[in-house]
Amino acid sequence: MDFLSTPLPPIAIGLFAVLVLAVIFLRKKNKKYPPVAGTVIHQLINVPRLHHYMTELACKYKTYRMLDLFRYAVYTVDPANVEYILKTNFANYGKGLYLYNILSDVLGDGIVAVDGEKWRHQRKAASSQFSTKVLRDFSSEILKTNAVKLAMIISEAVTRDAAIEIQDLFTKATFDSIVKVLLGIDLDTMCGINNEESIQFAKAYERATEAVLYRIADISWRIKRFLNIGREAVIRNNMKVVDQFLYKLVNSKIETVGNSEDEPSLKKRDFISRLLETREADPKYLRDMVLFFIIGGKDTTASGLSWFLYMMCKHLQIQEKIAQEVREATGLNNTSSADEIAANLTEESLNKMQYLHASLTETLRLYPAVPMDARVCFSDDTLPDGFSIKKGELVVYQAYAMGRMKFLWGDDAEEFRPDRWLDENGIFQEESPFKFTAFHAGPRICLGKKYGYMQMKIFSAVLLGCYKFEMSDEKKDVNYKTMMTLHIDGGLHVNASPRV
Repeated sequence: MDFLSTPLPPIAIGLFAVLVLAVIFLRKKNKKYPPVAGTVIHQLINVPRLHHYMTELACKYKTYRMLDLFRYAVYTVDPANVEYILKTNFANYGKGLYLYNILSDVLGDGIVAVDGEKWRHQRKAASSQFSTKVLRDFSSEILKTNAVKLAMIISEAVTRDAAIEIQDLFTKATFDSIVKVLLGIDLDTMCGINNEESIQFAKAYERATEAVLYRIADISWRIKRFLNIGREAVIRNNMKVVDQFLYKLVNSKIETVGNSEDEPSLKKRDFISRLLETREADPKYLRDMVLFFIIGGKDTTASGLSWFLYMMCKHLQIQEKIAQEVREATGLNNTSSADEIAANLTEESLNKMQYLHASLTETLRLYPAVPMDARVCFSDDTLPDGFSIKKGELVVYQAYAMGRMKFLWGDDAEEFRPDRWLDENGIFQEESPFKFTAFHAGPRICLGKKYGYMQMKIFSAVLLGCYKFEMSDEKKDVNYKTMMTLHIDGGLHVNASPRV
C-alpha cells in the first residue's frame, strides 16, 4: 500500500485533470436537445396559418425547438412530455415571470397568469364555489333560458329567410350566460339591451389579446409600452375599455350585496355574491376573477359551439343523428318548441345524449378553444422522450396539432368521426387528458369543464332539436383567426330551417 502515499508526478496530475474536464465536457455534450425546426421569423411569416405551420412541424418532429433572438422555445405533441410538465414534475413548470410579464397587462393576476400562492388561493376559492349544486342548478336555469332566447332570434331569421352569423350570436349568448352566473346581472346583449357597451368590451378585449401575442416575438415591447406606441398603445387603450366595463359590473355587485337584503336567495346563487360572503371584496381581485371566467365561459365555449355547428353543416347525417338523439332523450318530437325542449333538458336527459357529447368532444379534438399553451422551465430538466430542457426555456404543448397526429389518433386523425369516442354500446369513453388536452390537465385542469359541456350540450340540443343548419355559402373557406382562442375568422354564416 506504499504506492498510495507516493506523490504523483506533475504530468500525471495534469493528465488526470484533463480527463476529469473531458468527462464533464462530454456529459454536457451528450445532452440531447430537441432539433431546431425553425425560428420566430418563420412563425411571424406564417401568422395567418400559424397552427397549420406548427402542425406540419409536429408531423416531422414530435418535439422540436424554435429559435428566438436570445432563447429557444420547445414545442411538443408527445403525451408523455405533456403529462410530465403538467403533472409529474408540475413544480418545475409554471407561468414564471416571463409569461406573467407578457400576460398580466391583459389578464391581471388571474389564475391563467400566476403561479404559487396567488394561483392556489384563486383555484381553491373558485373550485369550492363551482363544485356546489346550488351554482350548477342556477347555471342550468340560465343556460336553458338563453338557449331559448337564441332559438327565438334564429326563428325570426328563418321567417325573413335571412342568413345568420351564428358565431356572433354564440358569443353574445355565452357572454350573457357567464355574466349572469358570475354576477347575477342580466346584460341581455342578444336582444340589444346594454348592447353597445358589451360589444365595445368584447371588441376591446379581442384587440388587446391579439396584440399581446406579438410580445413573444418583439424584444422591444417594454420600450414600446413605456412610450405607448404601436401594439402596446393598442393594448393599453383597449384594456382601459375592458377595465371600465369590468369594474362597473364588479362595483355594482359589491354595492348591491352590501346594501340589499331583499334577495337573499340571489345572494347565495351567483358566483361573486357567494365569493363576497367569504369576505373576498377587493375589486381588483374580483375583476381578475371575473375576467378569467368570462374568458373561459364566453370565448372558449362560443368557439367550441361555432366549430361544432360548422362540423354539423359539413356532416348533415351526423346533424340528423344528434337531432334524433335529442328527441329520444327528451321524449319529444319534431314539432316540439324550443321552450319544450329546454324544459325537458334534465341532468338525466343530457346524460343520455352520448352521441352529442362525443360529437362535441370530437369538435374540440380538431378545434380546441386554446390551440397552444406554454409553461416556463424553472430548472434544467430532461423530458420523458430524452430531450433536455434548459432553465428559462418555454415548453409549449400544442392541442391543435395533437388532435391531428396520426400516431395518436390513427390514419383518420384529420377526419371528423364522433364514433371514435364511443364503445360498442354507444357509451362515451374518456381519453387521457394528456392526449386530449382541450381542457388542459393536471393540477391546472380547467375548472369549468363540466360547465362548458353543460352549456354546449344545452345550446346544441335546443338548436338542433328545432332547426336544420346549412352553410350560407358552401364554397366559402372557413379558417381560424390567430389569437389566444380559436375563433372562426370573419364569423360563421349559416341558414336555418325548421325540422319536420
